[in-house]
Amino acid sequence: MVINLSSQHSLISNWVSELRDVSVQNDRMRFRKNLERIGQAAALEISKVLPWKIQETRTPLGIHESKVLESQPVLATILRAGLPMHAGMLEFFDKADNAFISAYRKHHHDGSFEICMQYMSCPSLEDRIVIISDPMLATGASIIKTIEYIKNEGVPKAIHVVCAIACNEGIEMIQRECGDAIEIWCGDIDDELTAKGYIVPGLGDAGDLAFGSKSQQ
Repeated sequence: MVINLSSQHSLISNWVSELRDVSVQNDRMRFRKNLERIGQAAALEISKVLPWKIQETRTPLGIHESKVLESQPVLATILRAGLPMHAGMLEFFDKADNAFISAYRKHHHDGSFEICMQYMSCPSLEDRIVIISDPMLATGASIIKTIEYIKNEGVPKAIHVVCAIACNEGIEMIQRECGDAIEIWCGDIDDELTAKGYIVPGLGDAGDLAFGSKSQQ
């Protein structure tokens, strides 16, 4: 299932518009804040499809049968660009466990690249609901690699992927490699992907815009 959170106009499409806008991107704090807001909004939408249970809550005047989450999800993010969205989701899923994955593109002289993963810190993921945040879903390679990495730590009950902007090609790649069981939540969806694997019109390099440029390629 793929959900475009901008398909119906809301503040999400406003925030995505600011992420894309070159005249606003110079404000790193605002860029990070907009990613955080999208993470918060996505967390609220995802919470609507998670399993719930009835819990008796004692008030000063009696007992109320309240609806609460059946279990807490695991919030996973890909370093470094995913950190602002992760922080936003953690504001809403404030009791969630967390997982952090190091994944990056290692570029070769011929213009190609491979996804390298060197680190993951996480709780047990067996039979857990896992929500992965990464601002840009371009080729889908890093998300697919992350899902493979995650499954080495246990088989999750469900996996949700949250991104600010996705490309149709990357979405289709995830569906081919991982099946339709992965639910993808997007701030917006673009059609074009360049030969170097960048989304057009996209927004540029989310990690650099959030945290500054890097010397490593």
